[in-house]
Amino acid sequence: MKRKYFFYEEDSHPIQLTSADIILRQQLEYSISRYFYEGCDRNIQDLLSNCRWYTTTHASALTLVIECPDQVTNWRVLQQLVPMAVLLHQVVSSAKIRVCPPKGQGIPFEMRVDELSVYRDLA
Repeated sequence: MKRKYFFYEEDSHPIQLTSADIILRQQLEYSISRYFYEGCDRNIQDLLSNCRWYTTTHASALTLVIECPDQVTNWRVLQQLVPMAVLLHQVVSSAKIRVCPPKGQGIPFEMRVDELSVYRDLA
């Protein structure tokens, strides 16, 4: 017996994002960024204020990107990665954190927040 499946146009993913989709994504990213920053302790807030940082939801995964101005700041951010990941994991369980050193001074370090148990053992 051959089965027939009916697929309605409104059930499919849109081929191109509408302006409403883009605005909603920007609002989501802003809200998550704000919630994350307000949940950080003063030391991490001060550290983040020395960096360019933002959240992005490209490829359906939320990523916190931290761009460090120098190697010292990059090292300090990496040392605070676990507490930042714990907080971000409370907001979005499938998020990632990418720490970017200054241009030409290494490659970005990336971790998924659902890998916290590995990093806690090392911390």
